[in-house]
Amino acid sequence: MSRDERSAPWIADLYDRHGAALYRYAVMLLADPAGAADAVQQVFVAMLSRAAPPASADAYLRRAVRNACYSMLRGQRRRPLVDVAEPFLELVPGQSGAPDERLALEQAIARLSPEQREVVHLHVFEGLTFQEVADLTRESMNTVASRYRYALDKLRAQLGARI
Repeated sequence: MSRDERSAPWIADLYDRHGAALYRYAVMLLADPAGAADAVQQVFVAMLSRAAPPASADAYLRRAVRNACYSMLRGQRRRPLVDVAEPFLELVPGQSGAPDERLALEQAIARLSPEQREVVHLHVFEGLTFQEVADLTRESMNTVASRYRYALDKLRAQLGARI
């Protein structure tokens, strides 16, 4: 056991409870599985400097991952994502669908702005209300609802009859 593991055993527990969800959130923000893994790792490495877990771990970790992702996005040049190099949507057990449909959906989602992907992920995949998304992102509820509506409009336009 390393010194870091002895000094902060609660980090492993936090990772076990929140790591997978934080990774999915980061993947949706970045549309990049490798970058998402880096963002989550960055957050948990930073947690090693803490003496104790944060009071509201879920909210703290989600905010920290969000900040890490947006820092990564600011560091990149704005470039349209045309091809998805690696799948980033999880397969739902029992879900049927052609691989080309999944690829089309991933490419359409990757073309959304990070803010739109974030709202779609938090509302659809994590089940947060628009008010909860607004609280997390520190945006108005109207802004969150607009981003969601614009995202759906873009997805419909890109996917046409597929949805």
